[in-house]
Amino acid sequence: MGATAIELEAGGRAVRLSSPDKVVYPERGFTKLDVAHYYLAVADGVLRALRDRPTTLERFPDGLAGESFYQKRAPKNLPDWIPTATIAFPSGRTADEIRPTEPAAVLWAVQMGTLTFHPWAVRAAAPDHPDELRIDLDPQPGTDFHDAVAAAHELRALLDEHGLRGWPKTSGGRGLHVSVPIRPEWTFTEVRRAVIATGRALERRMDGRVTTAWWKEERGERIFVDYNQAARDRTMASAYSLRAHPRAQVSAPLRWDELDAADPRDFDLATVPGRYAELGDVHADIEDHAFGLEALLALADEDEHERGLGDLPYPPDYPKMPGEPKRVQPSRAKKPDAP
Repeated sequence: MGATAIELEAGGRAVRLSSPDKVVYPERGFTKLDVAHYYLAVADGVLRALRDRPTTLERFPDGLAGESFYQKRAPKNLPDWIPTATIAFPSGRTADEIRPTEPAAVLWAVQMGTLTFHPWAVRAAAPDHPDELRIDLDPQPGTDFHDAVAAAHELRALLDEHGLRGWPKTSGGRGLHVSVPIRPEWTFTEVRRAVIATGRALERRMDGRVTTAWWKEERGERIFVDYNQAARDRTMASAYSLRAHPRAQVSAPLRWDELDAADPRDFDLATVPGRYAELGDVHADIEDHAFGLEALLALADEDEHERGLGDLPYPPDYPKMPGEPKRVQPSRAKKPDAP
């Protein structure tokens, strides 16, 4: 690791990159400089996904072989040209997170050992009102990416029937994320409720191939709609983010007509820049839309009043929420005494 620091230019601003030859992805030999060049190649796309969003940094200061951590609070050495946004955690505590507004902010994060960017589903101007409804299709053991694709196609039809449109991307692993741009008029609780209703509708339509069961022991070999990704302080990897995968896979935006032939292994640090140079950001037009949640919230009302389906458990670190069922694993729940 003998190379001295270098300077790279991003959007007209110079950013210092130390230890450019540090190996970040040992399996393929990709270095810190490779990571920086990757993010420069997709700069407009990743910035589109991050712009003005409070963003958590997933940092690997010593590469994949070392320890990692999530940095939520902006560090004290944050350059004065990178703005922050104040967000509130479920506990009521607050923090200032970075909110990228230019490509150099992404490069600065790479200098800090960041591989993956985790933006909130809000903008700084309305930190309590999401402007994206994000649906995480997570394959459980016994299922794979192509099962998630089947669920995504059914999800697309469901959204269309309710006057909505989604944009799909790989998670960077085995799953799929679908984002629906919405008007920032609803709370985190309401957006989460809309995701739960969407997941339950998919369960009914896909005959045992999809589940919203929070407890792993109840999920089976199905695609899990991780509705708690819509809860406050829960984030997903951004479009074009590198992931902590030995092959340096990317959370890659796709067109709907690409899903059936797609393989997550085809989208990585080495291949995505060429795809981006050819196609540009295939999700660029998501910025031109903002839908309403009225139809999905009406579906949630139907679930509650006609099917007797209420709320579902929150993550274990959340305070008890109004209307939430018991947060107890079914196999550990106390059984009623025998008569």
